[in-house]
Amino acid sequence: MLIVSNWKAYVESKDKAKGLAATAVKLAKGKKHDLVLCVPAPYLGLLSGVSGVALGAQDVSATLGGAATGEVTAGAVASLGATYVIVGHSERRALGEADAVILEKTRHALAHGLTPILCVGERERDEDAQYLKTVRSELSSIFDSLTQKECMEIVVAYEPLWAIGKTADEAITNEDLREMVSYIRKVLGDFLPGKAASRIRVLYGGSAEAANAPTLATDSGIDGFLVGHASADPVSYGALVKALS
Repeated sequence: MLIVSNWKAYVESKDKAKGLAATAVKLAKGKKHDLVLCVPAPYLGLLSGVSGVALGAQDVSATLGGAATGEVTAGAVASLGATYVIVGHSERRALGEADAVILEKTRHALAHGLTPILCVGERERDEDAQYLKTVRSELSSIFDSLTQKECMEIVVAYEPLWAIGKTADEAITNEDLREMVSYIRKVLGDFLPGKAASRIRVLYGGSAEAANAPTLATDSGIDGFLVGHASADPVSYGALVKALS
């Protein structure tokens, strides 16, 4: 199982960053899971020497370099030892990031050997299931523009906005998650031959904690989790990883 931590901007000191990384390294020992730490860009160099866990960036520039003040390019991220990068996160989309920009970021990530974690998901659910069109559109805008080989390098994180910040009891049900994973793979089947779509890793990026993660992981078809706030707390993060072991 792939467990990706998204520290967001909760970690604002190098000491806390080192402490969280040390916790992840300990949890990775003897566990069957692959742990990825997607950290703020300033900490990539600081943590480049950690072993047993993979590093990722929370975002990457749509530019390749040059006169682009403040941008962090895919090349820079890769040079610091990162192997993953989140693209299309709901918080970036909320700031106006369009599908075309996300596609460019995905292309740059792939070109520099980074594995894109593509976030997709609806803001709310409606009785007419129009939210499925949102998920299809977000997936299609990326997969329709890449080669089949490039598509196979992408990890999809299903991130229903309405479930973020909810308690375990209020979050998505196992049945609903299973249906969404099945739908996502059906959409991916439009761009990939045969059973290739079944080999794309699909993560759940809504509210996940020790109390509900094992249930959500059972027979839902997901390959892991994209964990937000809980991943920036060593106790919550440790409990979640251990609950899935």
